[in-house]
Formats: sequence, structure tokens, C-alpha cells
Amino acid sequence: MTQPRRAWQRMLSGRRLDLLDPSPIDIEIEDIAHGLAFVARWNGQTQGDQAFSVAEHSLVVEDIFARMAPGNGGPARWRLAALLHDAPEYVIGDMISPFKSALGLDYRAFEARLEAAVHQRFGLPTAPPATIKLRIKRADRACAWLEATQLAGFSEAEASKFFGRPRFAGWEAFRLHPRSPSDARAAFLARFEALARATS
Repeated sequence: MTQPRRAWQRMLSGRRLDLLDPSPIDIEIEDIAHGLAFVARWNGQTQGDQAFSVAEHSLVVEDIFARMAPGNGGPARWRLAALLHDAPEYVIGDMISPFKSALGLDYRAFEARLEAAVHQRFGLPTAPPATIKLRIKRADRACAWLEATQLAGFSEAEASKFFGRPRFAGWEAFRLHPRSPSDARAAFLARFEALARATS
């Protein structure tokens, strides 16, 4: 009799996350921050001695998301949603968009289940309003343009073709500086804690 295949991953916190049916109870922000700090954007194909991590990308996206809204960037819970927009990648890694398309709907459904569990764990709606999701997507694409041109060797014309030129206040002066995983993890956790306090 064959044993069923293991479908969970053990995290550094000791949690065992079921990858097929993720439970919010098994999700810890420390695990997310640690994982994202060690996942490289662009499959590591960036300039410099250190990769630009998904943790750093998430911090930039949250900053851009806030700049796209009047005042202080809107309610803190939506800024928290922006910070956590790539949280599933602490388990599944950062797959480039062409590969996601090649894998098809099953991958996206898996990613959506994990994202819903993350949102539940931290008191966010499993499905944020469409306007918020759209603004997060716009901030994500603006960050991708900055990464493409500053770190991944794209020309501005090529990056604009794939991601669109950024449209947020002060984008021209925005500079990206890859950090060590430990620094990226600490910055991500600090930002999470500040936003979590603001939402409580």
C-alpha cells in the first residue's frame, strides 16, 4: 500500500502549511517575511552583487500604492493588502509572468487559495474590492517597470511595452537598491507591524 504524497511544507516557525488546502492558522508573518527575503525577482537575473527580493518588491509596491491615492494613501488595511500582494510566493516562489501563463489556470487557482488564507490570517477580506485590486496591480506594474529598467537590463521603451510607464507622483526620482536578505526581512516585518497596528 503506497502512502499518500506529502502536501505540506514545514516552516521555520514549526508550522506545517498544507499546500493544497492552506489554513490561516498555519500562516505566520515571520515565515512570510523570511521566505520573501530569500526569493529573487526576475529569477535572479538582475545587476549587482545581491538579488532584488520579493520582500523588497513588496515594500516598493506598497509605497507606490500609497502614492497613487490622495492624502496618506488611504486606509491602512488596503496598504497592508498591497504589502502582502505577493505573499504566496513565500511558498511557491516568484514565477515570471510568461511561465505562469504557460502553467495555466490550475496554478492561478492554487495561488488564489493561498492568498485568501493569508488575507484571512491578517484580518483582510479574502477578495478586496475591485478598485483596490486594480490599484495594487497598477503599483505592481509600475514597480516592475522600475526594476526592469534599473536592475534587469531593459530599455525604457521595452519596459514600457510590457509594463507601461509609471504614473505616480515622483516616479522619476525613484531608485531601487537591493538589500541583504536579513535587511529586507527586517524592513518587511517592520512595515507589516506598522500597518497592522494602524488597522487594529
